[in-house]
Amino acid sequence: MDNAIPIIQQLHELRSVRPLVHNITNMVVMNNTANALLAIGASPVMAHDKQEIKEVVSLSNALVINIGTISQDVADSMLIAAEHASNIGCPWILDPVGAGISTLRNEVLENLLKLQPTVIRGNASEINALYNFEQVSSKGVDSTTSSLSALARGKALQKKQKAIVCISGEVDYIISETEIIEIHNGNPMMTLVTGLGCTSSALIGAFLGLRQDPFAAATAGVACLSLAGELAYHKAIGPGTLQLHLYDTLYNLSEEDIRNNLKAKHYAYTF
Repeated sequence: MDNAIPIIQQLHELRSVRPLVHNITNMVVMNNTANALLAIGASPVMAHDKQEIKEVVSLSNALVINIGTISQDVADSMLIAAEHASNIGCPWILDPVGAGISTLRNEVLENLLKLQPTVIRGNASEINALYNFEQVSSKGVDSTTSSLSALARGKALQKKQKAIVCISGEVDYIISETEIIEIHNGNPMMTLVTGLGCTSSALIGAFLGLRQDPFAAATAGVACLSLAGELAYHKAIGPGTLQLHLYDTLYNLSEEDIRNNLKAKHYAYTF
């Protein structure tokens, strides 16, 4: 099957449905996340107070939890939201920003993992840490290892959690119980723009909001961000204009863009 077809179909439906995506997310990237969701065709809501969390989750098509700027109050809201989402069948994605760098993060992540995320997306260092909660070689929230080096841990994490696992890097990997998709789009300059991994998680949340196949949704979210970043790079003169052109590219991303530029490999595997 042409790897572009399900992405094109989902993007068309997303722009028609405009799913509401609830984000409890990184304060550093909240505005970027909202703008990217609007550009792709979704509707963002950013609600963090635990007094309204359940009501907002109930109204939403998907939930995004990103622990980038974690505090105990925000962690409490995340746990309430994730538990309620799991109870009512609302799909949700966990972005374990900085996994392995502190006891607080690891404890929060252990509790969130018990609440059955639909999708987990992180860089190689975060996925490695998330699998066993050991300290890993990292530089803040940046990965110091390649996405390929985390593939075995990603497969093991998928098996353990029964969630779709996405590993971001030079090559992006999307892992299900029986399938892997590799996305070979993107550009190294994307690493110089704050929070594009967080944006990828938010876009996955948008496609999860269609309430279809989580593996296809994760693939579409990762592919659209990486492809948009690559196309935006060709118009940019540096990180600032890359971000500027990224939103415009997401907004204008077309069937032709996806068919002509998507570089993806799809294969079955057994663990």
